[in-house]
Amino acid sequence: MTVHGSDPTTGQLTVRYFAGARAAAGTAEETASAGRSLNELTGELVGRHGGRLAAVLRVASFLVDGVTCHDRQTPLPAGATIDVLPPFAGG
Repeated sequence: MTVHGSDPTTGQLTVRYFAGARAAAGTAEETASAGRSLNELTGELVGRHGGRLAAVLRVASFLVDGVTCHDRQTPLPAGATIDVLPPFAGG
C-alpha cells in the first residue's frame, strides 16, 4: 500500500527465495532497498551471498508482487515483494 504523497522509489522491499535459490542464499527471505531496478537488486544480492547465488539468479525467474517481471530496468517500488524462482525439474 502506498501512502498518498510518499515516494515509491524509497523504502524497503521484501525478497523471497524458493527452492535452490533459498539454499544458495542461505535464507528464505530478506529485505533490500527499493527504487533500484531488478538488475541492480540482483547485483546487491550477489554481493551479499556470493557466486552460488549468482549462478541461480542467472537462470531464475522473478515475480514482482506476483507478476512476472519482463523489464529488469524498471525501478522496484517500496513495499514490493520480489519472488526468486529457480528453474524446477520435472514435468
